[in-house]
Amino acid sequence: MIVMKFGGSSVANAERIRHVAEIVKGQIAEKPALVLSAMGDTTDHLLEAADRALQEGVVSIDKIEELHRNTIQELGLDASIQEEVNPFLEELRTLLTGISLIKELTHKTKDYLVSFGERLSVRIVAGYFNAINIKARAVDAWHAGFLSDSNFTTAELDEECWDLIPDALRPLMYKGVLPVITGFIAKDKQGSITTLGRGGSDLSATMIASAMNAEEVQVWKDVDGILTADPRIVKTARPVETVTYEEAAELAYFGAQVLHPRAMLPCIKTGTPVRVKNSYNPGAPGTRIIEALDKKTGPVRAITSRKNITLVDIVSTRMIGQHGFLAGVFATFEKHKLSVDMVATSEVSVSLTLDAARDLEKLKHDLSKIASVEIKGSKAIVTIIGDVRRSSEILQRAFGVCVLLGIQVQMVSQGASKVNISFIVDDTQAGEVVAALHQCFFEPLEKEI
Repeated sequence: MIVMKFGGSSVANAERIRHVAEIVKGQIAEKPALVLSAMGDTTDHLLEAADRALQEGVVSIDKIEELHRNTIQELGLDASIQEEVNPFLEELRTLLTGISLIKELTHKTKDYLVSFGERLSVRIVAGYFNAINIKARAVDAWHAGFLSDSNFTTAELDEECWDLIPDALRPLMYKGVLPVITGFIAKDKQGSITTLGRGGSDLSATMIASAMNAEEVQVWKDVDGILTADPRIVKTARPVETVTYEEAAELAYFGAQVLHPRAMLPCIKTGTPVRVKNSYNPGAPGTRIIEALDKKTGPVRAITSRKNITLVDIVSTRMIGQHGFLAGVFATFEKHKLSVDMVATSEVSVSLTLDAARDLEKLKHDLSKIASVEIKGSKAIVTIIGDVRRSSEILQRAFGVCVLLGIQVQMVSQGASKVNISFIVDDTQAGEVVAALHQCFFEPLEKEI
């Protein structure tokens, strides 16, 4: 069997749903299970509706109702599908009425609210498959074995899922039924609906694939797999044939639009391959994410960047021989609930980066008690994902590019993973650096190997 996950843009309307059905039909012999997101912008519309109910006391689901009713009509589905969808729309309207009266929207209620998107999506898509003579059934995640903790909006799956998922899905698939399963959501042990946070729908798919010992999980997006660089920056960026789990995780962390690292954890545990495919170009082979590369490749797999970064330089002679200095520095960051991305140290200094998302004056005040502190905004992280065995070559060529461009590298870090080399430049320089690095490593074909 295989697992196929389609995001919101892939099932945004009747035309896209028909297209997805054609993709699935082409692999029906592989016994797929489908995992779907909410249709198009439905999740945003649900949150907008909740905000209006909360702030204005207005209960309106017009956008949501119109999209789903029109899609049912355009797909030519019979009245039974509309009758199946109607109770969900009424339940949603009742929920919004409660929010408007109570004037409160808790994390628990928000999870309940956004779950309607996936629950409506799977019923319409399953209805369409049945209409084209592919036996299918809409399955809410909790009926597919998804049990989570009660950390609403950021729930983690329970270990029991490894047994619950096969127990729930195998009987259905043995009968030749195509399961169409809600991504992103689960239930806790008290029966409350939860959501799985960032990368949640991808995590739903990888969890099913790993628990069911699937041949692979296909994550269908709107690009031809993982690309060598952001195509908005580098027009000649091309798909990468194969990357390792570790490389994919680093790419995602440092800005590439790939699977969220947590979504790959089940596959890492079982060695289940992941394939990133383009639902707008299904003939493209996509990118395979596997445990280890099985053939020789070039020194660099991909180049990515992340802007709006803050660089913090901390300097103190007290660092020399003081075992507790760094502990004090990081305790300060922990106190202010700040997550550090990159770190580089010397005898008397430590430099690190943060997402520039908040006021850092209080952090600077506390750090100034133990060191001299300089905070510099408007920076960017440029990350090269490649072969650690060729790191000297990668560094030589990368910094040679920066010299030719006249760009000053402000900090360098080679991650503990040993598959990434990252450095800091000004925000305004990031695109130029990425484009030049891509030309250096990818465009002269004779230099790839």
